[in-house]
Amino acid sequence: MNAPIGSFSWADLTVEKAPEIRDFYAAVVGYTFTEIPMGNYSDYCMNSPDDGQTKTGICHARGGNAELPPMWLIYFYVKDLDASLAKLKEMGGAILTGPKSYGGDARYAIIKDPAGACCALFQE
Repeated sequence: MNAPIGSFSWADLTVEKAPEIRDFYAAVVGYTFTEIPMGNYSDYCMNSPDDGQTKTGICHARGGNAELPPMWLIYFYVKDLDASLAKLKEMGGAILTGPKSYGGDARYAIIKDPAGACCALFQE
């Protein structure tokens, strides 16, 4: 799916106790969940009980996510990830992780803006 450049595409939450937080949001929001195998553990897709579609993710603070703070991380579509990352550096931002592959041609990087706010940039 090619969404408009700059649009919000996804949000996920990386936390130490992912199963507990998964259960919290399942109870509070009403999500169901599916497990996504990550080797020796699973992260979770949180799905709408109405249409079964994945709405967000809850991830363990392990591997490439080990350094992420416990916050909802939003992903923005960009046209050219490499160009966006070059501009990010020019403008005083920082790359926290990536760029990484997200299956197929999709790639992303987690960044910090000059004010210290974090988000991810995503290219399909």
